[in-house]
Amino acid sequence: MTPPWILPAFVLLLGYLLGSIPFGIILTRIAGAGDLRQIGSGNIGATNVLRTGRKGLAAATLLLDLLKGVAAVFTGAALLDGGGPMAGAMAFIGHCYPIWLRFAGGKGVATMMGVVTALYWPAGIVFAVVWLGMLFGTRWSSVGGMSAGVSAPIAMGAFGRIDLVPVSLAMALILLWRHRENIGRLMKGAEPKIGSKKE
Repeated sequence: MTPPWILPAFVLLLGYLLGSIPFGIILTRIAGAGDLRQIGSGNIGATNVLRTGRKGLAAATLLLDLLKGVAAVFTGAALLDGGGPMAGAMAFIGHCYPIWLRFAGGKGVATMMGVVTALYWPAGIVFAVVWLGMLFGTRWSSVGGMSAGVSAPIAMGAFGRIDLVPVSLAMALILLWRHRENIGRLMKGAEPKIGSKKE
């Protein structure tokens, strides 16, 4: 008889592995743009890919990082009742702490957007509007990302999806933690804006 914990464990592992795919590094290497970890801030996300001067690569990284969050939620939901939030959260953690990169991953904004959108699309729209609004309003990528992350649990609660508040709040807190250096630079007035070559 198969132990009852096998399937939940598999869903968690699958979500983590999906999220841990470092699309930014893969795409920049394929395109001959070098090792992304040696460019700009060294981050593996779309904002740092943009510092290579390849807008197409940055857009592709953003889309793929978002889609892996979506894929994790849908796959988890298909395999296990209630598995969507579990797999989505693990995909987010996988992006932030990928085993392949010694747990030094990205900030998780795009992947969190994918997870939130797949879990409850109205909250995903709020996430996108806040992200883009704050990004273009301040030209600070970090402010846009953090604001969007914080908006997710608030939107879930406002829309009555109380069941999804804990997972979205947990992701928001991790996202803020991943931005702790950005917060320090913002407080010092040293945070670079979009368009600067080096963080």
